Amino acid sequence: MDTVCVIPARFNSTRFPGKLLALAGGKTVLQRTFENALLCQDLRAVFVATDDERIAKHIEHLGGSVIWTSPECKNGTERTLEAVRKHAALSHCECVLIVQGDHPCTSPQTIASVVRALKSDPLAVMATAATPLTNRNDFFSPHIVKCLFDQHGSALYFSRSPIPYSKNGMPKKAYQHIGIYALRREFLLSSTDGPMTYLQQEEDLEQLKILEMGHRIKIALIDDAAIGIDTPEDLDKLKQFLLLQLDHN
Repeated sequence: MDTVCVIPARFNSTRFPGKLLALAGGKTVLQRTFENALLCQDLRAVFVATDDERIAKHIEHLGGSVIWTSPECKNGTERTLEAVRKHAALSHCECVLIVQGDHPCTSPQTIASVVRALKSDPLAVMATAATPLTNRNDFFSPHIVKCLFDQHGSALYFSRSPIPYSKNGMPKKAYQHIGIYALRREFLLSSTDGPMTYLQQEEDLEQLKILEMGHRIKIALIDDAAIGIDTPEDLDKLKQFLLLQLDHN
């Protein structure tokens, strides 16, 4: 499957402006995300889609390719959709992989697993990732998105609520959703824009729109550190994680 990666990247994040250019272990958050994507052998090319000159200059300094997009884009999917519509290099690929710029621990292996999950099921329009969730506080946190899937690895639901319910408080098996998406290009172009659906609005989760439309989403189980950078405290967690990796090596 011919797959191109787009990393949507904006500078003016609401809770942590400039987070993508914040340093952790001598590299920026965005650099770590970008370099991990470059290492994935399942991708033909990697682009960063942005509306900010600081981010563009940073990626170009790293030798990367930038696609300029509108500052009016509301989310990463809209920014990716605009990039696919306007850039010739994305006009013939079969699959578009979206890696959020603020997920610096998304490994090349995870990226490959998501692409292969989509490839494995011709009826699926999208694939994403999940990792086992064992921390009780994370399970009950509305900031951690949980997901359920069937015995064939197809998504049943995504929620900010603690799912599945367990009479013991914490279920034996719970999974955290990781925000990386592989979509068939034609589906991305034809079905992802338009008005928000009910559950998408209620949960504030883009992927629920696809389930509400009756489409299939495949789940790749991975074991990456689920570190997304939304606050300065998250950046501290990343720094601690990188230090532990150095000690381990």
